Amino acid sequence: DLPRNQTDSMMINMSRFGPFGEHTVNASWVAVQELKKLGLGSEVDLHVSEVPVEYQTVQSLVPSLWKQYRPLLVVHVGVSGMATTVTLEKCGRNHGYKGLDNSSFCPDSQCCIVGGPDCIDSVIDMESVCKRVTASGPGVAVSVSRDAGRYLCDFTYYTSLYLSHGRSAFVHVPPLGKPYSGEDLGRALQAIIREMLELLDQAEEKIHCQQHFH
Repeated sequence: DLPRNQTDSMMINMSRFGPFGEHTVNASWVAVQELKKLGLGSEVDLHVSEVPVEYQTVQSLVPSLWKQYRPLLVVHVGVSGMATTVTLEKCGRNHGYKGLDNSSFCPDSQCCIVGGPDCIDSVIDMESVCKRVTASGPGVAVSVSRDAGRYLCDFTYYTSLYLSHGRSAFVHVPPLGKPYSGEDLGRALQAIIREMLELLDQAEEKIHCQQHFH
């Protein structure tokens, strides 16, 4: 259980990925910058970190972010060249990492956490988030996926889910202009994260009520 910070505001850490492959300007970077401009309200402390597209850096950086900020939630944002919607990833997978990173490295084990479960689901109900955001009419199509791609996005997500006992989320965005602008993606992220925090808050209340009842 990750505590709230001393001001009792919700702390959320965002990570987005640096350039890789043909993505010299990473849409996730642009989307998160737009979200920073919009903000998430005075109740939320928003911290943004860039994650290099390197397995070994992820293995050291993600734990350090959790330790440094102790956030209520970490939301990772990455770009998918195949995506045409903003995609909410339900889970991270431990095995099958064969693609070389920006340093031409790949883990010998081809997995995130040796001995870890094959798949870890987020505690956030992504189907509910998708329905609620879609109903609010953000002007951006939102979908749900169970396969984050077995590359650095999936690797980062699984690592974060493992460390946080599921209190993480991953959002894939399409490349800029295919079809959405950075501003569109920023507004979509704002709507998505607000719904995620609302669902987390409801879950916390339910847990506290159950503990009080028992």
